[in-house]
Amino acid sequence: MSTVALSKASSYDRMMQLFGGMWFMLLALGVAIKIGSSANDPWPSLLSSFCLAVFYVLLALLIITRSPAKAQAEGLLPRIAAFVGTYMPWTIAFFGKTDQALPNLASTACVLIGMVMMLVTIRHLGRSFSLVPQARNVVQTGPYRWIKHPLYLAEEIAVLGVVLRNPTPLTAVLLVLHIGVQVCRILYEEDLLRRNCPEYSSYEESRWRVIPYVW
Repeated sequence: MSTVALSKASSYDRMMQLFGGMWFMLLALGVAIKIGSSANDPWPSLLSSFCLAVFYVLLALLIITRSPAKAQAEGLLPRIAAFVGTYMPWTIAFFGKTDQALPNLASTACVLIGMVMMLVTIRHLGRSFSLVPQARNVVQTGPYRWIKHPLYLAEEIAVLGVVLRNPTPLTAVLLVLHIGVQVCRILYEEDLLRRNCPEYSSYEESRWRVIPYVW
């Protein structure tokens, strides 16, 4: 790759880091403002909102601090899948929320489980977190010993938590669409890793993608 191309790729990556970090920080701020204006809401609702705000901040920090990539997926479709998969589901938080205790407690549980799983995964993944499919290195420790994409699983559990805050047919449809987009992202990412990390082929032969004994 030429020096000009490398410079453009680096500038694009920095721009996406800034955009992604600011987006999730703004979402966290929006949820925090709602918490402040809804201080009299039932405590399960407030707890659900607080956990979601913390999760947004965590996502922002992960995006801002990620390391440079060895290579990234080419073409428009992988980028579209990445942006839709990353940004679309979290806007569900602004659709409104239920005041019922059970859905909010279930939402809190899902967001917390997703957050803990993400933190455990990031401990082994390091700064290799990315939005657009990118190749950095093949991590084989922690949850990566059993499945190839624990971060996607953690994110989907957290997205389920957001949907449970506002359980409607529309949010259910968005959840199904998001799962489809995530499957596309996984396939794009695997193809990129096969082409740029020779050790990935032997690694993937002995791991499930997301759910052991299912896929």
